[in-house]
Amino acid sequence: MTSPERTERLVLPGVLTAEQARQTVAGIAAGQREDGAIPWFRGHHLDPWDHVEAAMALDTAGEHGRAEAAYDWLARHQLPDGSWYAAYHDGDAAAPTDRGRESNFCAYVAVGVWHHYLATGDEAFVERMWPVVVAAVEFVLELQQPGGQIGWKREDDGTPVNDALLTGSSSVYHALRCALALAEHREEPQPDWELAAGWLGHAIACHPERFLDKSRYSMDWYYPVLGGAVTGQAGRDRLRERWDDFVVPGLGVRCVVPNPWVTGGESAELALALWAVGESDRALDVLRWIGHLRADDGMYWTGYVFADEAVWPLEQTTWTAGSVLLAVAALGGDEATVQVFGGERLPHGLTPDCC
Repeated sequence: MTSPERTERLVLPGVLTAEQARQTVAGIAAGQREDGAIPWFRGHHLDPWDHVEAAMALDTAGEHGRAEAAYDWLARHQLPDGSWYAAYHDGDAAAPTDRGRESNFCAYVAVGVWHHYLATGDEAFVERMWPVVVAAVEFVLELQQPGGQIGWKREDDGTPVNDALLTGSSSVYHALRCALALAEHREEPQPDWELAAGWLGHAIACHPERFLDKSRYSMDWYYPVLGGAVTGQAGRDRLRERWDDFVVPGLGVRCVVPNPWVTGGESAELALALWAVGESDRALDVLRWIGHLRADDGMYWTGYVFADEAVWPLEQTTWTAGSVLLAVAALGGDEATVQVFGGERLPHGLTPDCC
């Protein structure tokens, strides 16, 4: 059962009451299969990144057993090269629907494992999951390019796709820092990871030309901040620079410009990025705005086409609800979530002089 004490930490005025938080957590839990898999919603696909995000949200509410079951699902179904397929039908490991293996999807297990440990202090869990994290990180780092950026994926036949995505690489940077935190905790130094993380962070902060141009997408705008590669005043400046391009006051954040579509996931992630660079008031505003995406059952619609005044698509995803809970947890001071997304205690790797 969800702990009332934990959901009290998920209360923000104008965003969530304790009862609303419990309802949202119950909605995510209802989407989880008995084997621990958390698809987008029952009958749709599971991808490893969103699966981890939903598991982290469960941990914020004290649903540690459910979160652990989600990580055990990953451990059982990790491929021999350390990866996972990009998508599985309804979380059925025997039914992959996209057999590519995406680097940021595979790296994100490190973020979830570190978050779960910080939430629970469970050393046996870390012992069990450490080989999973090591194998995933090694798979990802085989895709690192000479400029530090991380290639997008491997195709099913093993062919590497060396083009790099800024959003994906920023997520990988965050994951590498969490993996290094796990390594430090275990007193197992990983100098190759330190070098890789430092070079990747340098590429994200200083060399946009090393990534495919996806500047129409809001994630490419805020993810270098959310992932921790661009911090402090530089992070605040980055978020202010394109605020008017992506933010629709009162509604949320566009997924893509100029499309008249705001999405809950991007809005909640932007709120996390704002909070991470000390813009908590703006973060709270964004979270309040997306209250219009909350459904009667406590879940959240993926997005809203404001030109048509219509919810679209007609789906309520576990990861959208999860992103809201994680943002609320950070603003509410949940220690594990603060440490993972605030990043002050995460290693940075061996960072070269920048720009």
